[in-house]
Amino acid sequence: MKKKFLAAILTAAMVLGLTACGGSADTAASSDASSADTTETTETAEAADTSASGDLIKVGIINNDPNESGYRTANDKDMKNMFTEANGYEASFAYSLKNDEQITAAQKFIQDGVDYLLLSAADTAGWDSVLKDAQDAGIRVILFDRTIDADESLYEASIVSDMAKEGQTAVDWLKGQNLSEYKIIHLQGVMGSAAQQGRTGALNDAVANDGWTLVTQQTAEWNAEKAQQIVQSVIDSGESFNVIYAENDDMAKGAVAALDKANIPHGVGKDVIVMGFDCNKWALEELLNQNWNYDGQCNPFQASYIDDIIKKIEAGETISEKTIIMDEKGFDASTISQADVDQYGI
Repeated sequence: MKKKFLAAILTAAMVLGLTACGGSADTAASSDASSADTTETTETAEAADTSASGDLIKVGIINNDPNESGYRTANDKDMKNMFTEANGYEASFAYSLKNDEQITAAQKFIQDGVDYLLLSAADTAGWDSVLKDAQDAGIRVILFDRTIDADESLYEASIVSDMAKEGQTAVDWLKGQNLSEYKIIHLQGVMGSAAQQGRTGALNDAVANDGWTLVTQQTAEWNAEKAQQIVQSVIDSGESFNVIYAENDDMAKGAVAALDKANIPHGVGKDVIVMGFDCNKWALEELLNQNWNYDGQCNPFQASYIDDIIKKIEAGETISEKTIIMDEKGFDASTISQADVDQYGI
């Protein structure tokens, strides 16, 4: 690849110059994005030492805030364990829950001349222009964790969960409870994200077609404290409800905190059904203890899939399967086992 050949020459020249000055070829880069919400940050990790080898594959990884949830923490850890110098990579990381900040990070990675741009988009829309810039620069784009609304020609592959299927599996389970009435508090994730859209869509369809009632439908932005505040406001209003449909485990946890504060029974055979997503180990333990009723799996481990795709591209192979769907399931408190918690908890 012409770009790598030129990079090797430039790297060799830099090493010679630095050696003459008694210096080191170590480099580091960082950037910060300010935000009123402390969960929204942008940073770039320390770049790997490229003086020893010109063969490291340079990747820029754009992800959501790793503190957003246990799922995201596991996802970020998986990426950092894979994309190391020992595995042949020079990796830089950027984090944000805001699409515009992610796009700015992508533009910087393009300017930095990464070989691959790995993207978990905060929002499905708005990516066409920057991905076209990446393509024009010869940079390969691989999506992970979340889909985007962009032409497939702009990226090499997409390793994702089927968020719509996750939502449908959860709603089908809820229908199967055969409640006499469905009065639902719906806690949504960050609006516009693939996870929010998929997990919301199936529930909205059931509300429209099956006569279910949304007592409230609000975004808590994946945040437990915001979820607790929303549920507390419903409790304070005196309006009755019998289902908490939270689009991630942290929001379900916040909802339960409000229920506990008001001494409202929840879980198997109790007044309120509690549903979450992501299958954090602590959340599955809540199912095992029958304090929650349902948890939908969302698989955070995509790094090995991405590594495999990059190796195939580097070997000149064609990626025949554009979209790779992670295998996932839903768990019911009445049937979950300790073995399930140990195997699937993250």
